[in-house]
Amino acid sequence: MIKRLLWVLLAFAVIGCGYSEEEWQAQLAKYNQLSRQYDAEKAERARLETELGQAQARVAQLSGELEKMGVDMESLNQALALAGTEKQRLATSLDELKRALEEYKQRAAVLERIRRRFEALRQKLQKLTELGLKVEIRNNRMVIRLPGDVLFASGQDKLQAQGKQVLMQVAEVIRSDSDLSQRYYQIAGHTDNKPLLGGRFGDNWGLSVMRARQVLLYLITPVNAKGGGGGLAASRLHAAGYGDTDPVATNDSPEGRQQNRRVELVVMPNVEEMINLKQM
Repeated sequence: MIKRLLWVLLAFAVIGCGYSEEEWQAQLAKYNQLSRQYDAEKAERARLETELGQAQARVAQLSGELEKMGVDMESLNQALALAGTEKQRLATSLDELKRALEEYKQRAAVLERIRRRFEALRQKLQKLTELGLKVEIRNNRMVIRLPGDVLFASGQDKLQAQGKQVLMQVAEVIRSDSDLSQRYYQIAGHTDNKPLLGGRFGDNWGLSVMRARQVLLYLITPVNAKGGGGGLAASRLHAAGYGDTDPVATNDSPEGRQQNRRVELVVMPNVEEMINLKQM
């Protein structure tokens, strides 16, 4: 339609102004050049829109996969600083379309790296799930959940025999893998919300910290020591206590409180796995 209109306008202009044959050919050449440029831009826009649609679909697919794995996509999108910057809504030029496409390609690449990292860690820790331990993603980090009632008696911070056996198995999985053994871990103690009054711990904060400390001390004890040990590097572990501030279940039932009484071994991300916001 646009081409036909240009032809009509060009014909009227030539006839009305009395152009010579040479001038007519010059005008025709100019028109053909504009027509080719228009066709090229139209084809380029179609290509970019197709590629942008594919990139958007890939981002949606990866986001869905990560959500199923337990990744908090809302906080991740905020970290990526890409939420709400869909430039295709303002893409009135090819340059803006290209920028929108580049954004989605970068976002897809980051999500793919995150998915591969979590999947690789999940595979390495598969043996722990076979032992009955829960390996999950919480707060966008891989977490090994150790049941507190197996590790400790109620209100105590002394490891039980069964708890030591569990920790030995966890440490063996970590020691036997070259990647896992070189990572850093946070040992996080958690309690339910039943108040702990007095005693040597003072409160749930004190109990959770001391339980995390006991797990850490056992994991860094040499394997051949009396009573066993984890044999992990002390420089790669640290302890933290969260009290009852980070529950994984409701505290309104005995079952929920039992889940909240736990110690977590949090796999800390390596530097190369962290999101480089400057590149985004």
